[in-house]
Amino acid sequence: MGVLFSSSSGTTISAVRGTRRIHHTAVIHPSARLGRDVEVGPYCVIGPDVTIGDGTAIGAHTVIQGPAVIGKKCSISPFVCLGGEPQDVKYSGEKTGLFIGDENIIREFVTIHRGTPEGRGETRIGDRNMIMTYVHIAHDCLVGSGVILTGGCALAGHTVVEDEAVLGGMSGVHQFCRIGRMAMVGGMAKVVKDVPPFALVDGNPAKVIGLNVVGMRRHGVSQDSRASLRRAYRLLYESGLTVSQACLKISQEIPDCPEVQHLAAFLEASARGIMSYRGRSSGNPDEDRGAIHDE
Repeated sequence: MGVLFSSSSGTTISAVRGTRRIHHTAVIHPSARLGRDVEVGPYCVIGPDVTIGDGTAIGAHTVIQGPAVIGKKCSISPFVCLGGEPQDVKYSGEKTGLFIGDENIIREFVTIHRGTPEGRGETRIGDRNMIMTYVHIAHDCLVGSGVILTGGCALAGHTVVEDEAVLGGMSGVHQFCRIGRMAMVGGMAKVVKDVPPFALVDGNPAKVIGLNVVGMRRHGVSQDSRASLRRAYRLLYESGLTVSQACLKISQEIPDCPEVQHLAAFLEASARGIMSYRGRSSGNPDEDRGAIHDE
């Protein structure tokens, strides 16, 4: 595999074709394609039809099975399993894929599986996500960019997570559910219906408890847009209208706010239905944070 040399830590590494650094114990299939400045740690296994982008670092004992594409400048910790066969009883060895974008942080013991022929045929992860320890992303999931998946949370098959959403530790998402943009799901929450964009949800089963005001501020959503979203949420949850009626009224009465229009489009596309609203808690200010009527 090339000339052996020692790193600054004393670990023996193989110099392989250009600037890549690959530990001599790693097993890499001849058809795998590794970009520039890729690092592969001890005892890794990289299978056929795997592409690793420039500058990605792969920790010890990680297994990557193809077909899979991993983007540039990703940080993959030890004991990660990517591109494994989907856990679907109907799957019988068809060629499906996994696509992971750039600058993702994937921590220890994460598992992300390929898609299924009956689904999208692929599992796809965007850019700049933080995927913490023990997270599981099942077959055919779509995860956007800027998402935080906290330790131990699990996405069942066909789940969609939009950009900048946050899922708390040990939360579980039912198959085919969608998590809207910039929504925040509480730790250990049980998600069985769609989570509207910008919502704050919690519980088992989870319900909407308010708006993710802190998240919106952090991502630069203006005060005017936050006020428009509060108005839209009141129409959705407090007007007595059906979801379809509320969508129509939201589109008619708040037409000039992009965030509100994204909310309306999300609601109209919901197949599983959306979460109900739990409303205010028992007066505890910490529990009431983000309620629809507060800023």
